[in-house]
Amino acid sequence: MILVTGGSGLVGQHLLSALTEAGHRVRAICRNPIHTYYTPIQNQQVEWMYGDILDISFLEDAFDDIDIVYHCAALVSYDPQDADALMQTNVEGTANIVNACLDAQVKTLCYVSSIAAIGEPKAEEFRSEQCEWKASQSLSNYARSKHAAEMEVWRGVAEGLDAIIVNPGIILGEGDKNQSSTRLFTWVEKEFPYYTQGSTAWVDVKDVVKIMLLLMEKQIVNERFILSAGDFSYQDMFSRIAKILQKKPPHKKAGPALSSFVWRWQWLSQKLGGPKAMVTRETARSAQESKQYDNQKLLSHLPDFQYTRIDESLQRIIHYLRTQPK
Repeated sequence: MILVTGGSGLVGQHLLSALTEAGHRVRAICRNPIHTYYTPIQNQQVEWMYGDILDISFLEDAFDDIDIVYHCAALVSYDPQDADALMQTNVEGTANIVNACLDAQVKTLCYVSSIAAIGEPKAEEFRSEQCEWKASQSLSNYARSKHAAEMEVWRGVAEGLDAIIVNPGIILGEGDKNQSSTRLFTWVEKEFPYYTQGSTAWVDVKDVVKIMLLLMEKQIVNERFILSAGDFSYQDMFSRIAKILQKKPPHKKAGPALSSFVWRWQWLSQKLGGPKAMVTRETARSAQESKQYDNQKLLSHLPDFQYTRIDESLQRIIHYLRTQPK
């Protein structure tokens, strides 16, 4: 019996599809009854349980007769107001999952972390799994929470649990157009004019799921892996999306000064009762940084695996979004 936390999220939904197509019985955890743009998996192979990973008594029931766990549940936020919630959900919640795995004698835990938890490299080096983590004021609260969550997983390993950690880049996939990376397509469709010079790693959600399943199948445990189809600048990614959508690509460079003004203006607007800020100090800073990631460790363990080309991923996602009701 397989348990998936975060079953209504982007990775969770695609993972459930892959598991059920392979004939597995799955128990899926969701904090609230599902009301998402992406149609949830509903068939006899999936048993849904609604509860919170912060609720230990709930987890005792959820872990009954469980052999394998995919821990996908997380809070992703760069809003400073969510700092405490990030530590609760991502760190305390993961600690609870690890403890439940140990108590239930689960065979293997696969934890979905993030490249945000990868340490800083030495000058002009790519970021890799071996980079040393150093606390810094420039780190986002989200990055701190994912690193601390990984420490809980390694604690579990020290206590006898077999675990795998994956660190995906920005995950592209069919999902709620108002959530996660899918919002980027909406911005480009509305011909948002600004771009930043930063760059980061990107990966297809279907590749993330396929890798998780392969690592579990081959029992490559007690390791962590960066998942990245390649490093692309935000400008390049937005331009690729705009070309497929036949929209005008972003054409105005937003440097540090403009980005700083935008996040402060949106912060003030939110404080005065306006909508939640789309740009925060953390996202403004991150969007200006050029980060390069080394994806070779994963490929050395799975030499036959090939990442989906980014343009192929974008074409598929845009086709999906076009078929959904407005």
